[in-house]
Amino acid sequence: MDEQKYGISVWEDPNKIYKELHELTSKPIYEVNPDELKRILEYFDTHCAGSKKISTEAKKYIPGGVQHNLAFNYPFPIAVAKAEGAYMWDVDGNQYIDFLQAGGPTILGSNDPEIRAEIKKLLDTCGPVTGLLHEGELLLAKEINKHMPAVEMFRMLGSGTESVMASLRIARIETKNKRIIKVGGAYHGWSDQMVYGLKIPGTRQFLESHGIPGNCFKLTDEVRPNDLEMLEKMLVKNKRRGGTAAVIVEPVGPESGTRPVSKDYNAEAMRLAHKYGALFIFDEVVTGFRLGLGGAQGYFGIEPDLTIFGKIIAGGYPAAGGVGGKRKYAELMAAGVATGKHRAYVGGTLAANPMSSMAGYLTIKKIEATNACVKAGQAGDRLANGLKALVAKHNLPYVVYNQGSIVHLECTGAMSFDFSSFNLLKSLSGILTHQKMIYKRKDAMEHMGAAYMANGIVTLAGSRLYTSLADTDEVIDDALSRFDKVFATVVNTGTGGEEDVDTLLAGIKAELAKKKAKKQLRAAAEAK
Repeated sequence: MDEQKYGISVWEDPNKIYKELHELTSKPIYEVNPDELKRILEYFDTHCAGSKKISTEAKKYIPGGVQHNLAFNYPFPIAVAKAEGAYMWDVDGNQYIDFLQAGGPTILGSNDPEIRAEIKKLLDTCGPVTGLLHEGELLLAKEINKHMPAVEMFRMLGSGTESVMASLRIARIETKNKRIIKVGGAYHGWSDQMVYGLKIPGTRQFLESHGIPGNCFKLTDEVRPNDLEMLEKMLVKNKRRGGTAAVIVEPVGPESGTRPVSKDYNAEAMRLAHKYGALFIFDEVVTGFRLGLGGAQGYFGIEPDLTIFGKIIAGGYPAAGGVGGKRKYAELMAAGVATGKHRAYVGGTLAANPMSSMAGYLTIKKIEATNACVKAGQAGDRLANGLKALVAKHNLPYVVYNQGSIVHLECTGAMSFDFSSFNLLKSLSGILTHQKMIYKRKDAMEHMGAAYMANGIVTLAGSRLYTSLADTDEVIDDALSRFDKVFATVVNTGTGGEEDVDTLLAGIKAELAKKKAKKQLRAAAEAK
């Protein structure tokens, strides 16, 4: 690995970060004081009236009032009118430093003018979609292979969610096994089998899996982040249950590194997957072409069997997704009806459209020409180091670290809990015991996010920031001065959200009794 090609200057010790996060969640919540929060809410009412009007009316026609979960902001979503480079502007004319960057895909900065000009030319001639082959598809696939040799073949799809679905079908066809192991807290899209153990490890299907029949999770297993011993135990357990088809990971750790892993974790996890006959899948939706041109696989020096792409693969344009890998695996996907062949059926009318394919190709070429990943990583270092200094200055328990251009600012630790266990009762006990605390910390996290936005900074949920090529030293220094103002208003609330454990344990027992009763009824019905 050539360190100069990647945006990560130092890989921090995850054990140190976990220790700091544990200390954060063991202390009372620190957030902006009540008077400041009142001022913030008044600011949004007076300065963001246009956004409030749009978002209020949107609730009549759109579930929740927004079409994407990133748009949920407290006290109401901000309606954007313009985005360019390091900034965005709302419909009321307010300017913001953009550390959301559409959730990570725009490492060149938002709405890059050179890419935009080329896409305009394409739209004037070919249009956005034809349904037939376009040269951009080939150019993009070749460009990916050039930088990630393990991706010998690439199939573009419309999103990361469907790309994960395709990869799991491939793994099951190749291995003849059925079970899938994911890491607790990781996000691999919203298909039925993957909405399991989201956000907080150990939550299995008990947190976000509403509307999904329990049988959909029969073949999905969850292991603790950064725990190779638990991974191997699960692989051994699965060997007795028919075998594991795939182990799928986010290479920097679940939720884009919210739960970081050791630098050797991925290599060891891949070794274990192969030892027990499973494919190893790298979900590079966030890290691909953000950590470096070689992605996380280049940085860690490994070659996964399959790689999931999203975000940057279309340069910030729609239809951002795809799955690639070694030829013998990628060829198990069928582009259409594969008569008489044992193939995974995948498709998408708008997948690999000319606009998205060319945008992705042009973006990767410009990332290479500008050394964007390294420069964005340097901006991430400057931001993280500055935030650490401010946390120390204001004597706050906040946790700050970065993986290049992915910067984490944990103010409440709302997602830092872990209930991973092979024991269902123990997991449920942990979830219910801490549930109220988690929600209180989540509310506090939203308050902090609102404080940042009221001071002209857009973040992802108030706890994650993506830097880009557009983030000059001046932009970062300006942002740090704004964070300084926010941190100066933070106080110890004296509350942590503790809850009566006996009541919760009674609830757990009642829930388990219901499950046992249902199981007995099913068994009786089958016996008849």
